[in-house]
This record gives sequence, structure tokens and C-alpha cells, in this order.
Amino acid sequence: MSADAVPDNDSARVDTSALRVDYDRAELHRADLAPEPLEQFDRWLGEAIRSGLPEPNAMSLATVDAEGAPSVRVVLLKGHDDRGLRFFTNADSAKGREFSQRPQAAACFLWKELHRQVRVRGRVTPIGREESRRYFHSRPRGSQIAAAASPQSQPITDRAALEHLFDATEERFSGRDVELPDVWGGFVLSIERLELWQGRRSRLHDRFVYSRPRPDAPWSIERLAP
Repeated sequence: MSADAVPDNDSARVDTSALRVDYDRAELHRADLAPEPLEQFDRWLGEAIRSGLPEPNAMSLATVDAEGAPSVRVVLLKGHDDRGLRFFTNADSAKGREFSQRPQAAACFLWKELHRQVRVRGRVTPIGREESRRYFHSRPRGSQIAAAASPQSQPITDRAALEHLFDATEERFSGRDVELPDVWGGFVLSIERLELWQGRRSRLHDRFVYSRPRPDAPWSIERLAP
């Protein structure tokens, strides 16, 4: 078969090669930045919230297992303070098991309507049981029951089996508070490195990174090439 006769297997697929947006919402200068990354992150997150973006606290969370295979999923940021970025999950989930093997992770926030992205890298540590309990009981009751019922990341036979687990758990806690599951709780991703990305025309984006050699050292801020 000649090269011209080889079928184009991509011809029936969605073509993404011509999809592009020119970013022109804003500029980012060194003088604009807060001296510490947590303050700067808080500024940008606040602007994303005030802009009315859908779920501005959604972050892609990347982890690595014991064999070095990466995984990424979207989780919701539920707080940030001097410890880092706080989120909650099942410790028996894939990411929970990966935290126990390699307690490091990276997160990415994309606020595409603002042409902005924030990347964070650091260590993951569990938060205290009481703090996890307070947040757990602040959730809607249905979410509490789902967390107690679901064997997260484990294979199940079908949707009906999952709904049966939910119904059984709902009945078990009928008329009383849902107990915090032993395997469910919060984690903190420390900020060891934080990068800001502001989209600019012609792909000449503004990028700045906060980093420091050790936790007690002052933060340095560098501009990166796009």
C-alpha cells in the first residue's frame, strides 16, 4: 500500500489543532505581587470568587504511587492558612494510599475566564481528627451519608449496589448524627513552591514563581519565561 493510500485515522476525530484563544485580560508585574505566596494566592482566589466563576476552589491534585505512576483528579479546596491548602477525602482512596506512600503532591487552579493559573507543590500531611469532624458535620447530610457509605476507589458491581450501600447507611444513622468514618478526613498541602501564570498576547505569558531553600528562609520571587 502506498503512503497516499494509508487511511487517515484522525480524519473522523475532533480536530483541536486550530483551537486557540489570545489572552488579553491583564498583565502581571513584579511590583504587583505580595511578598509571600499565601497572601498572593488569597488575592487571586478572592478575585476569582468575586468574578462569579463556577467552583473557583476546584483544583487538579496530582500524586504519585510507590511505583512512580502519576495520577491526577479534581478536588475542592476547603480552606487555606499558614499550613497550606486544605482538602478532605477518604484515606483509603487511591490518593489517600498514595499520600501514605509518597506524601508529596502538586495542585493546579485554572481560572480560564481570568486567563490565570496557579500551581502549588509541597508535602501532604493529615489534619487533626477534631478539625475533620467539624468540617464533616458542616456538610449536607446526604454528603455525610455518601462519605460513610462509599468504599471510595474500590470496584463495585453496579450503580444499584452503590445506592443500596447509601440506603443502608442512611437507615443505620436514622434519627441521629452521621458518625465521621474512620478513614475519612482532611489533608494539608504545604506551599513549598507556588507559580502564578497570567495569560498574555502571542503566548508571551507572565509567570512568576515563589520558592525558598528551607521553611525558615525568606521567599524569593523569580520571573520565568513563558
